[in-house]
Amino acid sequence: MTAATETRHAEIAVAVGQPSTHLALVLFALAMGGFAIGTTEFAAMSLLPFFSRGLGIDEPMAGHVISAYALGVVVGAPIIAVLAARITRRTLLIGLMSVFAVANLLSALAPSYGWMLAFRFLSGLPHGAYFGVAALVAASLSPPNRRAQAVARVMLGLTIATILGVPIANWMGQALGWRWGFGIVALLAVATALLVYAFVPRDRLQPGASPLRELGALKRRQVWLTLGIGAIGFGGMFAVYTYVASTLLEVTQVSPALLPMVLAIFGLGLTAGTLVGGWAADKATMPAAGAMLLWSAASLALFPVAAGNIWTISLVVFLIGCGGGLGIVLQTRLMDVAEDAQTLAAALNHSAFNTANALGPWLGGMAIAAGYGWTSTGWVGVALALGGLAVWLIALLDDRLNAAARRKSRMMSDGFTQ
Repeated sequence: MTAATETRHAEIAVAVGQPSTHLALVLFALAMGGFAIGTTEFAAMSLLPFFSRGLGIDEPMAGHVISAYALGVVVGAPIIAVLAARITRRTLLIGLMSVFAVANLLSALAPSYGWMLAFRFLSGLPHGAYFGVAALVAASLSPPNRRAQAVARVMLGLTIATILGVPIANWMGQALGWRWGFGIVALLAVATALLVYAFVPRDRLQPGASPLRELGALKRRQVWLTLGIGAIGFGGMFAVYTYVASTLLEVTQVSPALLPMVLAIFGLGLTAGTLVGGWAADKATMPAAGAMLLWSAASLALFPVAAGNIWTISLVVFLIGCGGGLGIVLQTRLMDVAEDAQTLAAALNHSAFNTANALGPWLGGMAIAAGYGWTSTGWVGVALALGGLAVWLIALLDDRLNAAARRKSRMMSDGFTQ
């Protein structure tokens, strides 16, 4: 943990002044925001067959709505992190959730495809900054050897959303109309803002906090390499998940009533992967990232051959979900390499995540539109996971070369001193 992080830990610990039960309430409040964000992010994918018909567009075109949200995250995360450098984290979290609530309400009321694109882009803007700041608050309140597990507890809100929030939103979308799937997210966002106001302690700005200092993260090569791992490697999961509902209907030929069950199975896998990823990141961050990428490539390769049967596709969807634990690992890695520009780096992790969320559906949709079939998204996913692994290898080699150079410099310095 860097000196800046240790300072931040001390500042917030003083601000809290409460026993560990208060920490549990803080993490619950932060996780509720993850639940709201996870519900809208993944429910939009599961509702794709329904809002595409409602807006009068085909499904590959409707995939652009998913990409618009992801691009909002990519743009919003760094801009908000830099411009809000002099805003306390508690105040920023409340503001971000308020904007998120309004944007999702507008999505529920969108009158046309064009407006839907605009409102989903707007909905994505607070996403990355919220998760980035929430992760830093959780890590700063926790012992150094358990910070990744604290971040994982915040992210459990997102994974539980895929178990409960997404199936419920999908069910509401089928029973009451797809607009309700976005309307309920607006209510969840309001609830989050109130919980953060009630439970997250008031904090103080770090000395010297400024937009310029946050931009310093962009000078660090390991920050960019870590972001590259996520931007490419995560794309495989989204290439499959975006079109999993359509694959189930068209290839597996299940009843629409079974869609929420399979979506919940994905959520169980994502939850398991998040918990394991938090534990593994606290033990050995870079090896954990490589293992997660290999797991994703293997499970995505199984998708095309498993799609014909409800039991096999359900198992493979669970395995693909487990690969989502990569997000916690990369978040922890960014805390290690960002030094004193942690807010921007933490937010950029979600820009990378949603670059993958834009890239995966786009490439998967291209494969489907080219006539390769719904299951071709699995092979697109394998290619992206292996691409992320290639970036991981470059980052690992660069890290080792830098470590060797530092050791050599210290040896030479010791020699001159003697």
